[in-house]
Amino acid sequence: MTYLSRIYLKEDHPEDFPFNLPVFKNGLDLILRSNVTFFVGENGTGKSTLMESIADKCEFNLSGGNRNHNYDFHKTESALSDYLTLSWKTKINEGFFMRAESFFNFATYIDEVATTDMRILDAYGGKSLHQQSHGEAFLALFHNHFEKGIYLLDEPESALSPQRQLSLLSIIHSLEKTGKAQFIISTHSPILLSYPNATIYSLDNNMTPIDYQDTEHYQVTKNFLNSPELYFRHLFNDDEY
Repeated sequence: MTYLSRIYLKEDHPEDFPFNLPVFKNGLDLILRSNVTFFVGENGTGKSTLMESIADKCEFNLSGGNRNHNYDFHKTESALSDYLTLSWKTKINEGFFMRAESFFNFATYIDEVATTDMRILDAYGGKSLHQQSHGEAFLALFHNHFEKGIYLLDEPESALSPQRQLSLLSIIHSLEKTGKAQFIISTHSPILLSYPNATIYSLDNNMTPIDYQDTEHYQVTKNFLNSPELYFRHLFNDDEY
């Protein structure tokens, strides 16, 4: 069962950025039918803007965190959330907004809180996130802090090796199958996109659902691995390959 069932944009929105992006300009109305939903698209199509706006409507900290993480390192410049509406099957306040680009600031905040209460580190593997590699810190968060709620992950693969991305798939499955966790994930990773029975929305195609093997991420990766020399010949513009 999904908690969040629909995300749509009011019709009377402005016409300046980000509303002039194709995905918003023509209206936005997403039905979330599965517990794992992916947003894919080229850089600049509005994935992070949309993720941040959903987090804002959930009242999560926009630098990363949940409703109880009170720190301010980042302020959104987008008015999208003012015109975005979320419809819920079951309203839930628990969850987390994980944005890779500002995770360092989140880790710093946790360290500052830990100076007065070391117990907070128990929710992150028992030690400072700064004392772990970037990828280890991500997985420590996923393993120890995620249980029940709606989880918004903005490009979580950025610090994860392919093997660690597989570990994240395992974590998502163990939580999602309980029916108590819902994931919305913005990603470029063909590994993460392979999650079984997930819904994939493509911002490159006006937010229409797309099959995994039809995504550009899958096709480019598959074709490159099958024939890298063809890409080298085109990219390097010579006959060496």
